[in-house]
Amino acid sequence: MSKSSSGTISGRKATALIKKVQEFVTQQKNNTYNYKQVAHAIGASTPAQQRNVALQLVEMAFNGEIIEVAPGKYKSPQRGNEAIGTFVRRSNGKNSIVTDTDGETIFVAERNSMHALNGDKVRVNIAAHRRGAEPEAEVIEIIEKKEQTFIGTLKVDRHFGYLLTDSKFLATDIFIPKSKLKGGKTGDKAVVRITEWKPDFKNPSGEVVDILGEAGENTAEIHAILAEFGLPYKYPQAVEKAADKIGAGITEDVIAQRVDMRDVLTFTIDPADAKDFDDALSFRQLPNGRYEVGVHIADVTHYVKPDSIIDKEAQKRATSVYLVDRVVPMLPEHLCNGICSLRPDEEKLAFSVIFEMDAQAKVYNSMIARTVIKSNRRFSYEEAQSVIETGMGDCVEAILALDSMAKVLRKERYEEGSVDFDRAEVKFDISDDGTPLGVYFKVSKDANKLIEEFMLLANKTVAAYVGKPKDKKKPKAFVYRVHDAPDAQRLADLSAIARSFGFKVKASGTPREINRSINKMLAEVKGRGEENYLATLAIRSMAKAIYTTDNIGHYGLGFDYYTHFTSPIRRYPDMMVHRLLERYMAGGRSVVIQKLEEQCKHSSEMEQLAANAERASIKYKQVEYMQSHLGETYSGIISGVTEWGLYVELNDNLCEGLVPMRDLADDFYDFDEKNHCLIGRRSNHRYRLGDNVDIKVARADLEKKQLDFVLLDDQGNALRGEDYMGKKGSAKEVLADKSHGKKKRRRK
Repeated sequence: MSKSSSGTISGRKATALIKKVQEFVTQQKNNTYNYKQVAHAIGASTPAQQRNVALQLVEMAFNGEIIEVAPGKYKSPQRGNEAIGTFVRRSNGKNSIVTDTDGETIFVAERNSMHALNGDKVRVNIAAHRRGAEPEAEVIEIIEKKEQTFIGTLKVDRHFGYLLTDSKFLATDIFIPKSKLKGGKTGDKAVVRITEWKPDFKNPSGEVVDILGEAGENTAEIHAILAEFGLPYKYPQAVEKAADKIGAGITEDVIAQRVDMRDVLTFTIDPADAKDFDDALSFRQLPNGRYEVGVHIADVTHYVKPDSIIDKEAQKRATSVYLVDRVVPMLPEHLCNGICSLRPDEEKLAFSVIFEMDAQAKVYNSMIARTVIKSNRRFSYEEAQSVIETGMGDCVEAILALDSMAKVLRKERYEEGSVDFDRAEVKFDISDDGTPLGVYFKVSKDANKLIEEFMLLANKTVAAYVGKPKDKKKPKAFVYRVHDAPDAQRLADLSAIARSFGFKVKASGTPREINRSINKMLAEVKGRGEENYLATLAIRSMAKAIYTTDNIGHYGLGFDYYTHFTSPIRRYPDMMVHRLLERYMAGGRSVVIQKLEEQCKHSSEMEQLAANAERASIKYKQVEYMQSHLGETYSGIISGVTEWGLYVELNDNLCEGLVPMRDLADDFYDFDEKNHCLIGRRSNHRYRLGDNVDIKVARADLEKKQLDFVLLDDQGNALRGEDYMGKKGSAKEVLADKSHGKKKRRRK
């Protein structure tokens, strides 16, 4: 095939290929596609042809013929002059609407916003498209206002008050009439609702919903984090009272309807400070020489009935929230820490998966059953780990056998394509008043992995029981925990970057092949300078796991069928799974899938909010901890690269801070998004994701939960803009001197 000197296809063949691209696009209606999918569909197999396809899509997006809905991902526009969608407000003025029809994001200037708030459903007029110009919309109607509140610190003057917000969704303060302050005073952390925003007014008016406490006080700040993400920070008294009326109710009649396993050796292994024990293991040797291993899960749904006041509250919360210094439970304490918790020496009701296995962890039979159990021993992870390491202690035969089987299960899982991401968690030693005293790392050891493997086995078994019925009948509606394949473009980028370091990561192939290549790369890169860079890129190439009724398998685990069955005390989807199991085991018909899918979507959204709140609480404690370390120097790695600067994670404590772009004053830096680096225009010096750097702690802003660092050179000198400002001549002149070698400085 003839090519031009630039490597593109020449003449009529290029024209024919462009025509094929256009024909493909016109047939896609509302489907999304990237250049690889288009190239495959039209038979463009050579690098030059694929490059032309990619360029043609870019040009079509520039001309407005198609829409780039995400980097490298396109679709045909389905809009006219009007559209309905969700308003996205940003404090930097970059407001937009995400249309309902095709998910297109269209810019909305503040003057055209009608003061719509983030999340409002709006109708917009879309300006006529101009070649090469970004489309723009004007809000003409707010169809549905989203109920929302804002968190901040009160300032009360003589005649009125106002809320100083930190919200990324609101650039202005909120005025509050004195009659609407609810007793709040200057310096209080408060939750405020906007009541009115007049068209010609810059600031909205609002009313105080709740006073959280004095700004800076630990509980007030933690509650503020929960409120910021729309998560509850108080438990309704009516729900608590309803729960308090529930008794254990383990009568002879109840026991007669269950598999009685009270005489089988049973124990729990949990964190040392845990109070809600929702899983236990039982172990005994069978006459045939094999083992019976029971995975016993708290039978929460025996006590929490559908549509009860307790169930409605649990469904709304969807998950317990694990913050840096506390747990905000999904269920009332009487249930999660009492009646349902599998505490030692107490008879408990469980929903169990019981396996017949041999020493090589081969499963011969499994049974799902409701049981009654009695735990003999409560182990912390540290205690169980000691048994594994020393071969001494309580339940030693059972723990050593289970540990051995877990190691086999884990090895087989990785061989089948499960991805091996193993990262330490940061934890804080916290005083009674919430002050962080120190930082330590929680590392997953054999005892943790023992529990993990048997929980995975139980979850997989339950999912296959419903999703792959033995009688070959159509599977009934069910809740699956799914994990989609990585984004093709991110995987291709990872493969190309790994190749530049001498590692091979497959960008295509079966999930097993791709994941095994990632695991191989992660193992080979251990201890090398590029380990952080490549490990971080591998994690970021992965999709997020969600709950859904549409089973596409779990890519990261390498399982065709997977669900969440093992934590009903802290996750509502597990309660849903328990109820569906009970129904289907009794021969019941399939439930309405649409309603189930809505519950799955809500649970996925709440899970993400809880994860965001957990990260925010950790960030708050990190900043609070680092306040007493201002001016100190640390080593770290670049954990994020953005157009506004570098994020650096410290090796000693995993605290993360920002090196602002404005402080990189030795050069003008451009952001290379594809290669995750900043590149100096003059020096070509690169700051890349995963690079090792030294920093000094410059600022700790608790209000914004933000740490600012400055980079240090090899001699420990700060590299920041103000260091040049006091010198003779302008900063520009000083930099010019430096570029001629007069003030040269070694760089990492």
